[in-house]
Formats: sequence, C-alpha cells, structure tokens
Amino acid sequence: MRPSISICWFRRDLRLRDQHALWQALNGEEKVLPVFIFDREILDLLPPADKRVAFIHQTLSTLHHWLNEKGSGFWFFYGKPAAAFKALQESFDIKKVYANHDYEPYARERDQSIGAELAAKGIGFETFKDQVIFEKDEVTKDDGKPYTVFTPYAKKWKQKLLASPIPRYPTETKTDRFLLWEADPIPSLQSMGFEEMEKDFFPPAKLDPDTLKQYSQNRNFPAMEKGTSRLGLHLRFGTLSIRQLATEAQTGNETYLNELIWRDFYHAILWHFPRVGKGLSFKPEYDNIAWRHHEADFEKWCQGKTGYPLVDAGMRELNATGFMHNRVRMVVASFLTKHLLIDWRWGEAYFAQQLLDFDLAANNGGWQWASGSGCDAAPYFRVFNPTLQWQKFDPQSKYVKRWVPEWGTTAYASPMVVHEDARKRALEVYGAALKSGK
Repeated sequence: MRPSISICWFRRDLRLRDQHALWQALNGEEKVLPVFIFDREILDLLPPADKRVAFIHQTLSTLHHWLNEKGSGFWFFYGKPAAAFKALQESFDIKKVYANHDYEPYARERDQSIGAELAAKGIGFETFKDQVIFEKDEVTKDDGKPYTVFTPYAKKWKQKLLASPIPRYPTETKTDRFLLWEADPIPSLQSMGFEEMEKDFFPPAKLDPDTLKQYSQNRNFPAMEKGTSRLGLHLRFGTLSIRQLATEAQTGNETYLNELIWRDFYHAILWHFPRVGKGLSFKPEYDNIAWRHHEADFEKWCQGKTGYPLVDAGMRELNATGFMHNRVRMVVASFLTKHLLIDWRWGEAYFAQQLLDFDLAANNGGWQWASGSGCDAAPYFRVFNPTLQWQKFDPQSKYVKRWVPEWGTTAYASPMVVHEDARKRALEVYGAALKSGK
C-alpha cells in the first residue's frame, strides 16, 4: 500500500530553516517528503564544469545527510519534472504538493503545467512567497499600477515593511513531521555529467557584522575583501533566508537594505513585464539600436583583453571565480554596450553562463540599466569612463594587479578603443536609433 504523503518541492529555496513552503507542508495533515528534481530542461543547457550545479549538489548533500540522521531524506530525480511526478505517484499516495513561487518565464510555465497535471489526478498544488520580501502586486502605485522607477518603489516598500513586520517560519520546531523512510543516496554529479568543486570554493552563507556596518563606505571598492557581503549566490539558491538578511539589514545598514529592495524591484519588473525576460528591451525604442555584432571584439571583452585594466580585471575575476564586484559589473557592462556598441543581450547571456549568483531578474535589470534600455536606467548619454572609474575605486590598483598581472608591461593589451571616440560613436548611434523610433 502506498503511504499517504505531502510533498515539499525544493527549487531555489535550499534550506531547512525559515522556508515558507516547507513550513506550510509541515503544518499540514500528512507526513512530508522533501523532493528535489535535477531538471534536465535546465541542466542539459549547461557545461560539465558549471560551478552552480556543484554548489547545488554540495548543499543538497548536506541537507540530505542531516535528514538521514533523523531517519528521513530527500527523494531525488534526474530528468524532466513531469516524469518525476509520474514516478512519485507510482510510489506514494500524494495528497498535496507545496512549493515556493518562482517568477521566471520557464518556471511559471513549468508550474502551470505541473499544477494542471496534478489537478487532473486530484492532487493539490500550492505555492508561497519565499525568495523576496514583497512580490507581484504587493508594492504598487496608489492606482494599482506597477512602479517602473526605483526611488518611489523603495519608499513605498519601506512604508509597507513598517506596517507589516517580516515573518519567520520556524521549521526547526516541526522536524518530526518529515516522512520516515529509507532514502536513496543523492545521485552523483558524475552520473549527471557534471564535475565536482572544492567545498571551500563557495563563500559562507553568513552576513559578516563588520561588512554590514561598513557597507556604505566600502561597497564600491573591489579590492576590499569584505567590502560587500558576497551573499548573492545564497540568495539565488535560497541557502540563506531573505527574511533573515532583511531583518539584519533593517537595523544594520540602510544602504545594504536598499540593495535588497533593488532585488525585489527587479523581480517585480520581471513579473509585471515578462517580456524583459525573453530578450526584449523594457523601452521598445532601444531595440532599434544598430549594434555591432563583432564576435572578435566580444571575445576580447569576455577574456579580459580590452586594454582597460578595470574592465579586464573584472572579466578575469568572473571567469576564474564566478563572482564580480557590483561596481565593476556596471563598468564592464557599460564598456560592452557603449564603448564597443555590442548588444546588451550578448553580455547578459555571458553573465548568465558565468555568474554564480545569476538571477534572471537582477541580471536582466542590470544589463538593461547599463545599456539605457531598462526601467529607471542610466540615460544613454551616460557613458562610464573606465579609466576614471579605475582611478576612483581602485586607486592603488590592488584589484587590477591581482587579476591582470601583466598590466604595466609590454605584454598587456593595447586599448581596443579610445574612450572619447567610443563615447562620441555611442551617442551618435543611440541618438539616431531613438530619433528613428519616435
């Protein structure tokens, strides 16, 4: 006889503490089976050395081991979600499936499809808010329309936070509600075609108190080891609760809290304007720009061989570690779109491949901001001078020397473009495109 259960389907919420869907499941009538699907719809598009898959695997291995000690464990599946739920129904009498909201286009389509299939079998499927503080229509203008400018959005966001304190879901008090069963081991990375990573490669899922305290003063200097929190990876995969982080930021540093609000803002933009997640400019007239589809120049940018030290240091750090400092992200994105006049979508796709903390909403928002095509974006005539940015934010060149050891020697690349000439060209091309689009 198949045991009656509820399922908590883990996706980008890989923790057992303060996890909303898990809390709801543990408070239900049935024992809870945690499920994770290594989704081939996603994994088949990734290279064997993708560091994020290794991070997910390491995280799940730790959670699985903890549950094993309690006599429980995850049910793992490598394949397509529809096949996973078909296999689950052969072994268990599923009463309900719990999961957290995911706002990306593929995830929305997947959840709609899975929900319909489960409903046809009489199985409930319910999702909850977990990866943001406020979502969808929770922060809107007085007329109910979505904000497309950050400052008034942030003001309303903070007002709402004061009126509705951040909740917490104490899942650790309900561990007796997990299904007791002899779980199988997690499938190996090798069996799925991926490579292992060293366990100490990834940053810890903890906000350093000194980093938070000094964040406003230090956040723009990429050479500073603890200038930023480096928690983007953990927010992306939910190994750290956004509610915990926002609670700490609320009393610790308003500048850091604003960065979390930007994250909610971009998720709201993706929700209300899903076209931005499908390769379209938020401002349609920017799709008229005559981009230079120059693959050789793009490759130099990717490899960090542009001849501009701060740009090259950022790209090399990204390629080696999967991380890039936020100030440098703005500089390298501006350089690609303005100095080289290469389509922001090319840069967005490269970051999507390389960034450990890749998040569609934030990545798209950042690239459209840099290119001028997004909501509340930098105006097209704002062109970062990468040399001045370097002098201002890496004045002793510590960051550049770390990642571009040949800088200052004859082995270092000559600048691909002259800043003033590139700026003039960008203004002409952007101006012509926007004029023609009127």
